Amino acid sequence: MLLFLRATVWLVPITAFMTGMSLSVWWGRIDSVSQLSSTAEAALASAVSVAEVTTALEAETSNRQDIRENWSSKRDRPQSINPATTMQHCANVPVIATRSEQALHQLISQVTQSDLLWDVLVNTVGVVVDTHLTTQKFPEIHARSRLARVPVLMYHDILPEKQVFFDVTPEELEQHLQQIQQHGLTPISLDQLVSHLSTGAPLPAKPVLLSFDDGYAGHYTYVLPLLRKYGYPAVFGIYTAKVGKSMGRSSLTWAQLHEMAQDPLVTIASHSVTHKVLPGLPDETLRYEIVESKRILEEKLGIPIDHFVYPEGQYDDRTRAWVRAAGYHSALTMRREGDKFASESEDLLTIERLGQSRLDLAIAQSYGGPPAATWGTAFDFTAPIQKQRLDLEGTRLVLVSGGRPITIHADSRYQVPEIIANTNAVAAVDGGFFSLRSLSSNVMIGPVLSQNTGKFDPSNRSENPRLNGRPLVLISPDAVRFVPFDATRHQTLEGIQQELPQVTDAFVAAAWLVKDGEARSPASFGTLYGFDVPRHRAFWGINQAGQPVIGISQTRIDSVALGELLQRAGFRDAIMLDSGASTSLAYQGQSLVEGYEPRPVPHVVALLPPGEAANFNCIPTAVAANRNAAEAPE
Repeated sequence: MLLFLRATVWLVPITAFMTGMSLSVWWGRIDSVSQLSSTAEAALASAVSVAEVTTALEAETSNRQDIRENWSSKRDRPQSINPATTMQHCANVPVIATRSEQALHQLISQVTQSDLLWDVLVNTVGVVVDTHLTTQKFPEIHARSRLARVPVLMYHDILPEKQVFFDVTPEELEQHLQQIQQHGLTPISLDQLVSHLSTGAPLPAKPVLLSFDDGYAGHYTYVLPLLRKYGYPAVFGIYTAKVGKSMGRSSLTWAQLHEMAQDPLVTIASHSVTHKVLPGLPDETLRYEIVESKRILEEKLGIPIDHFVYPEGQYDDRTRAWVRAAGYHSALTMRREGDKFASESEDLLTIERLGQSRLDLAIAQSYGGPPAATWGTAFDFTAPIQKQRLDLEGTRLVLVSGGRPITIHADSRYQVPEIIANTNAVAAVDGGFFSLRSLSSNVMIGPVLSQNTGKFDPSNRSENPRLNGRPLVLISPDAVRFVPFDATRHQTLEGIQQELPQVTDAFVAAAWLVKDGEARSPASFGTLYGFDVPRHRAFWGINQAGQPVIGISQTRIDSVALGELLQRAGFRDAIMLDSGASTSLAYQGQSLVEGYEPRPVPHVVALLPPGEAANFNCIPTAVAANRNAAEAPE
């Protein structure tokens, strides 16, 4: 029973995570089951400045009962209207149950009747706890989210005949949705995006958010049916003075908007009352446009309005202060020049968007960010293989993740694409260090075992003690281990089998860049030659989701700085491979290096498609002969 009670406590953030809400938003929903007091109503009604609004909300908060007591008294009828942090002052709003609270009750019921409680706790709660323990202070964006590239596409009117250049026809919109589907993008809700930005929680591999501004009739007539057809969520920015009125263009009616608001695919955001450009307006007008629009929408629709859309995307510090004081969880903007993804936003109150004409950019660059940390050292060799390009602090990294890792020890030295050309490997990076005494040498420095040869080669036993302490890479069909090399124990096959009984591949690498989720200090590299010199680097390791990742830096960088970037990129462990002139990465038969031809190598770490056995074919002898002849000195 004690275990269950402890588990149930964590089900709150689990449900928040599953429904795309931050933990603070979740507790806000729980605390919102009662209306604002009459005192707060009066204070908010007369407030004409941000400071007065904040004071009124703080006074109201101090009068509230403890959140858990409040929830306990209403747990049998989960009702929610207004988050306590929002500027809500409507007295007779219908009380409704939020989808999040319903999900909580359903999840509790499932867990209490399941024999898999422990698996739920270990495999799910750990991820949630990690993300919420590192949640940023509102409205800051989490550092891990800065690694993602989430496009927020902005649409306006959808109608059969265009009237201005940014109008879109229903046929064109469906073509956009089909492109999104064909290229593997996953539309997400605004709540999911805000949760991701505030906690660093990972999103689907290629996310996109669809947004529609101004409340045109076509949003009901054309957009809603298409969203339902494809199962895609979207957010609609509504300015209330336009609803049900003819203002030069078509408008939604309150009945249509109410129907849309009840659909789980739809998020309604405030777009002000009259769509005035907000910067420069007096406080009483800002209060009307930002606060009153929220109140009207919540009163008419009976749902919380948690998000704001700046008219014409324009804002200043005073506008942001009012949006924050009103209790919005985010605000969307836009810019007339330049393209920015949500992760490049200043904060949650200035989330950037792309015009709908930039769908091509969204498809090409969408990236959901590195995986969240998991408990333990589990491995996942079933994920699809995918390539990502990251630009972190001016350093360009290319990563290929997923699949199952193996090594290939060739019979001579070749370019990496040549080594995997006649195999079923999708990608490979240059591997361990090798002897340079001969142009065609495949002699490795340190012990080596590869699946393609099936032979353990101890290399030079007399020199191996010089490698003590460096990472010994051990790979089996379902696990990877990185252990400090010890020449007294690891110079035989039996010795490395003591470390990993089912080992199929082994070699000694240069150094740890990231170990147990922490970037390595300069002292940890000891006397390793050139570790502090900027150069092209090759690496591989395991990310926080237990998936193998291989990669290179396309920018010269030292080992310490690279480790810090790979930690941010979500590596659990990262190992430096042969680098400098040997740095090479191949993906789907193509080299991904830029600006130089890498030195041929005899050894690679490769990624096989999930579930496929290794299929090796030797590189033709003619290739080796031609390579050696080309490199022979005159």
